[in-house]
Amino acid sequence: MRVIAWILALFGIAVGAALLAGNNQSTVTVFWPPYRVDLSLNLVLLLILGSFVVLHLALRGIAALFSMPQQAKRWRLQQRERAMHTALLDALSHLLAGRFLRARKAAEASLQQEDALAAAGHKLPHAGKLRAMSHLVTAESAQALQDKTTRDTHLKLALKDTAYREAQETREGIQLRAARWALADRDPAVAMQWLDDLPQGAARRTLALRARLKAARQAQQTVPALETARLLVKHRAFSPDAALLILKGLALELINSAHDPSQLQRAWSQLELAERRMPDVATCAAQRMATLQGDVDLARQWLLPVWEDLVRQPDMWVEGPQVVRLIRALEAGFLASAESLDMQWLERIEAAQQRYPRSANLQYLAGVACLHHQLWGKAHKLLSQAVTQLKDEGLKRSAWQALAALAEQRDDGPAAQDAYRRAATL
Repeated sequence: MRVIAWILALFGIAVGAALLAGNNQSTVTVFWPPYRVDLSLNLVLLLILGSFVVLHLALRGIAALFSMPQQAKRWRLQQRERAMHTALLDALSHLLAGRFLRARKAAEASLQQEDALAAAGHKLPHAGKLRAMSHLVTAESAQALQDKTTRDTHLKLALKDTAYREAQETREGIQLRAARWALADRDPAVAMQWLDDLPQGAARRTLALRARLKAARQAQQTVPALETARLLVKHRAFSPDAALLILKGLALELINSAHDPSQLQRAWSQLELAERRMPDVATCAAQRMATLQGDVDLARQWLLPVWEDLVRQPDMWVEGPQVVRLIRALEAGFLASAESLDMQWLERIEAAQQRYPRSANLQYLAGVACLHHQLWGKAHKLLSQAVTQLKDEGLKRSAWQALAALAEQRDDGPAAQDAYRRAATL
């Protein structure tokens, strides 16, 4: 529509000019004593228009002539600026390709070009960020080459170039890189200091939390590492399987770091409900409590949720390391609390054994429970049935040892010797 309007306007102007010029009989007389010149009005208008065009072009030519030095200077500055950006891109490319010496040289060339531009009075609006990135590439290359002196020098320069507000994101990135360098040097204290200097929002980013988790594990600070891992799991920084392994590993470290029952109870209270219901964590805590000669009844309470979860899974009782560890934990509790045996646990074990009568593991556990409750006949029956079907050699050896002890109690020397011999072969 706009094009049609322009075409109509041009046609109107052309028609108006034709009418004015075609029927215009006016003249212009110029007196220059003693001369007189008569000119038509159309010619005068054309001369005025031509003079204006010639004058305009002349002025444009003179302006272009006098601006050539400035244009040449601007062209030289543009070439330097392009060379500076090209050098920085080359530095990043060499750094990604693992050519660290070339990356350092290219970054230093970029810094030299920026210095030349600043000396020429051409200050770029993003000069601070560009210098910071060049210093960061140089420091990264020096870190890869184990040149810590050069790395620290350029790190300080990069932080200096990002001291203003507009470069806050760049500064946070530099601080994160410095923390990762400290972790690579096995210096978790310095890494923690860099991470603590981050703003609150940046400190809760996934990359910062990953670095904090690694620093806490290097410093053997299990509780902070566990809290950081929980945050990462909430941010979905790990896959479900990896998150489970990390949380379980940290929980086991926390439990194994306890050296008395009070420390163990404090460590258990620092775990979340989902972590307490992990079979490996609960069995490890129960075994640790028995080893430290603590409150075995409390340890059995820790095992109760795991026991209830496993009872609802019949396939787990056929074979599995979790079941073996749970049996060992309960057995350790029986040994540690010979004076105060828990009849409720005996009832639970017998109920589970009757529910899954083909499970050799449950038969063994029920036999051990009956043995510690001095139910000799029932214990001998259950252990005799389980010993030939057990797949775990450790449980099988313990079953033969228990049968040997029962044989000695009823003064059956040959049966005791045979049971000890079978246990020894395992």
